[in-house]
Amino acid sequence: MAKVLVLYTSPIVADKSISTTLLNEFINLYAQKNPQDEITKIDLNKQDDIKQIISSENIATYFSDGVSDKYIELLKTHDKVILNAPMLNFNVPAVLKAFFDRVCVANKTFSYKYAKKGSSIGLLNHLDIQIIATQGAPLGWYPFSSHVNYLEGVWNFLGAKKINTMLVDGVKVEPLSLKTADEILAEYEEELLNQVNKF
Repeated sequence: MAKVLVLYTSPIVADKSISTTLLNEFINLYAQKNPQDEITKIDLNKQDDIKQIISSENIATYFSDGVSDKYIELLKTHDKVILNAPMLNFNVPAVLKAFFDRVCVANKTFSYKYAKKGSSIGLLNHLDIQIIATQGAPLGWYPFSSHVNYLEGVWNFLGAKKINTMLVDGVKVEPLSLKTADEILAEYEEELLNQVNKF
């Protein structure tokens, strides 16, 4: 039995959010295939401690107030993480960035000790990661921005042993912009199933 952590990160209302709709269907398909697995769901938008961003006013206590340890323990006690990530203003949702700020802690989730020059050692090397990403623009429109590369890079930095990504791009331009989240889901159902089978 695997322990699976699901992180909801989209600030968009659930039934309007394409990434949330895709994530929910991924979970449904995954649960059908792996009924023995234990699934824990957390909406980062509803976690008050995640919404406390790092700033000059709290940096002295930010990593020692117990919040980082709480989320790091979640990652350490789960085998898999599934998350959605719509692109917002060329980046990941603010709550997801705040989550990474909380869990990227030296000597807890990564280490420079014994690492080669210019590298680090990720300490979460038991994790399998599934990213469900969306973006309004077609892939390649804005070369300076790739939230998928960022996400894969952070999880790789933390040592994840497997990182699978599904990206649905161009959702704000035709033809996808004319479709509802459920209609887009129907288009990508087969790809979701392929992702589940790989995960």
